[in-house]
Amino acid sequence: MRQFVVIGRDVPTDPDAISLSDIPGAGRLDLLCRCVSAGLFLSHGIRESVRVHLVIADEFTVTVDADTVRHLHPDERNVAARIRDALDAKADAIGHMPADVSPGVELRRMGLDATLDRLVGDGGRGPDGTLVQLHEDGDPLVDAEPPEDPVFVLSDHHDFAPEEAEAVAERAERRLRVGPELLHADHAVTVVHNWLDTDGYAEY
Repeated sequence: MRQFVVIGRDVPTDPDAISLSDIPGAGRLDLLCRCVSAGLFLSHGIRESVRVHLVIADEFTVTVDADTVRHLHPDERNVAARIRDALDAKADAIGHMPADVSPGVELRRMGLDATLDRLVGDGGRGPDGTLVQLHEDGDPLVDAEPPEDPVFVLSDHHDFAPEEAEAVAERAERRLRVGPELLHADHAVTVVHNWLDTDGYAEY
């Protein structure tokens, strides 16, 4: 299983504030949509064993599961509509029980801390994987061994806020950078997939 946790600090939690005619205007929701597409889709299909978790305003986490999602398309408008539907169902998310939005899409009333605890626990290794932070100050990806069941954490167009950086640092087993240049978050997801697909650039 590969998982990506993407922090979306400015995305509104009110679904009525998300216009499908102005997706970037909804706190750069367009970038989060592209992260979902980069995480789940191949050129002519969908990946297996991948989940993308969008932490929105440190209040809610929308999870999209490649193995169970249905009728999702890679264009931003389609993905944004599914995220808006998830936020519209937030009243059904009680405690840490998820609201089932549609097949393969869930919303939990969880911020970053709770989401990381659910995925990897306090020590960075949990039932679902090993936490890896993607950051410009990390070690080069090319020099690292791909972990089993990785959970990658990255931020949107903002750098990690101090409290976010602390939450991730407490749990991350390692910090990696994908290359010498700063990339958009969705491009970083694509590079990481290629790194894992090739077993650390060793097999093609």
